[in-house]
Amino acid sequence: MIKSPYIPLTAIDCTIPALLIDRNAPLDVLHANATARVLAVTQLMETFSSREVQEADAVDLKHLAATAAVLLRDGCDLLNVLGWRLQPS
Repeated sequence: MIKSPYIPLTAIDCTIPALLIDRNAPLDVLHANATARVLAVTQLMETFSSREVQEADAVDLKHLAATAAVLLRDGCDLLNVLGWRLQPS
């Protein structure tokens, strides 16, 4: 059985995945993509921490939390591939 060179992102569960990680991508590319997603969520959370949450609309908070979850899951998926690649064969 030949493994596919692509691994689907897991943040959105669907029958036919549209977004894939190339398991053979260079390590620095995997790292850069994971870092970009984690940094985006970090900046979003830093913005929240400097604002009064009582002023926020519940729907907006739900949308922002869902966005953060997708970005974090993508980052974790990328880090998992990076971790597999770094393990000795």
